[in-house]
Amino acid sequence: MQCGNGAHRCGVEWGQLVDTFDVSMVSTWVFAFNPAPIALGKAATWQIGRWWLVRWQYAIGPRRLRPMRGHPAPAMSSTITFDAVTKSYPAGRGAESGSPAVDSFTARIEAGTTTVLLGSSGCGKTTLLRMVNRMVEPSSGRVLIDDEDIAARDAVALRRSIGYVMQNAGLLPHRRIIDNITLVPSLQRVGRRESRQRALELMDLLDLDRDLAGRYPHQLSGGQAQRVGVARALAADPGVLLMDEPFGAVDPLVRRELQREMVRIQAELDKTIIFVTHDVDEALALGDEIILLREGAQIAQRGSGAELLADPADDFVARFLGLDDAARQLQLKDIAETRIVLDRAGRAVGRLSDESVTTNPGSAQSSESVASSA
Repeated sequence: MQCGNGAHRCGVEWGQLVDTFDVSMVSTWVFAFNPAPIALGKAATWQIGRWWLVRWQYAIGPRRLRPMRGHPAPAMSSTITFDAVTKSYPAGRGAESGSPAVDSFTARIEAGTTTVLLGSSGCGKTTLLRMVNRMVEPSSGRVLIDDEDIAARDAVALRRSIGYVMQNAGLLPHRRIIDNITLVPSLQRVGRRESRQRALELMDLLDLDRDLAGRYPHQLSGGQAQRVGVARALAADPGVLLMDEPFGAVDPLVRRELQREMVRIQAELDKTIIFVTHDVDEALALGDEIILLREGAQIAQRGSGAELLADPADDFVARFLGLDDAARQLQLKDIAETRIVLDRAGRAVGRLSDESVTTNPGSAQSSESVASSA
């Protein structure tokens, strides 16, 4: 069969065909496939053609959300650069200007890594995180994604292109779980079928039963709600994922389980993740790199968890990491042919497996030597 453009339908790739679509061509197709042709005015034919063109573009065009598994990921992870960013808030009436929340912070975060911003409350770590999606605008300096200044981009479009996971999940209480997950794809006008398929695949990835898709947020446990929050952040397949203390509101057992899930998911998806926390154990468990911040987002030390534990820059770093605490002063002891890890007081805190004595690539220390020196 020939279409109105003269191309054989059976011999043309759909993707190529879409690139050649125009309204007059689609209007011709409307009549070609109409089993009972009727006389339509030129304006009506034009509108029908436009309607079909939009439907076909969203169905098979470049905006289609590709399935996660079995297909190459369409989104690439991105580099993030903070270039001397400062954020100062105006003082109250009659008050003198205080210290800036962020004072000339500079750092580059490499693509495909998990970088943890670690520090106490009020040190500026969440302010830095929110500068990336322009929820906070810097007073001076620049934030760049893939070397492009984000100030030149539309703020709404930027936020929709970045995944964001907040504490307490932040789910819409009046929307079902499937609708919460597909929120951003629907705003980006991705087809309903494609976005829902993506949501179900993400539920599988995050170990959420598909039966939960029709429930509402109040019908979920805390751990389930946080998983849904992560799924929503990943639904549009962003290259950058921002996580603002996402596991702080769940109990310790669920928290450790979610941390293990994040390590597994990152190994599969390879996103650029900025993770904010004040929990040292969480930072050590998740971070490829840790940036420990003082007040004003001043960098106290930056490096891998092993590097910070093995060689703290100063007393502030050592105290923050708890290296003066008995729980961090570890030693090994052989008991019943098993290597047991003890704290400084001699209390058992764990045991070494056979894998734990292997040397980490890129590091001169094995986990056994790190445990001994920590």
